[in-house]
Amino acid sequence: MSKQRFSMTGISEPKFAQAHLCEPILRLLPEWFGIEAAIVHYVYEIDQLPTLLAYNQAQVAGFLSIKQHSEFAAEIYVMAVHPKFHRQGIGHQLVEVAEEKLRKQGIEYLQVKTLSASHPDQYYARTRAFYRSVGFRPLEEFPELWKGIPCLQMVKCL
Repeated sequence: MSKQRFSMTGISEPKFAQAHLCEPILRLLPEWFGIEAAIVHYVYEIDQLPTLLAYNQAQVAGFLSIKQHSEFAAEIYVMAVHPKFHRQGIGHQLVEVAEEKLRKQGIEYLQVKTLSASHPDQYYARTRAFYRSVGFRPLEEFPELWKGIPCLQMVKCL
């Protein structure tokens, strides 16, 4: 059975205070979000940030939170897709919608931070491949930004 591509009509407008809908997804992805302190931090931040929600009927299938750093630059602060909806185009569509909204606000640069390849991890190798597939390029590695966990900053011109 082939998976159908997720319909973009299921992406909400950015909203604040959405952590109660996003936290359950984070907890279903221990390969990416397996550190409890990090989950608690993300949950706090999600409530403070505009967050897009992807829906499959009434179920939240994924989300993407944006942090604006300046009048020209923003970041995909946290993004996750429910495991049963992986590889159905939801992540791509969340990024597309976020980029469209950011362009309308005059944002020119979008960044994302993820685990660097210098820390071998099969799940984050998939994450880096995903971000490359939507146009992000590696910019710089920060070996100590996350206290001993090497961080890769990826960027994209909007």
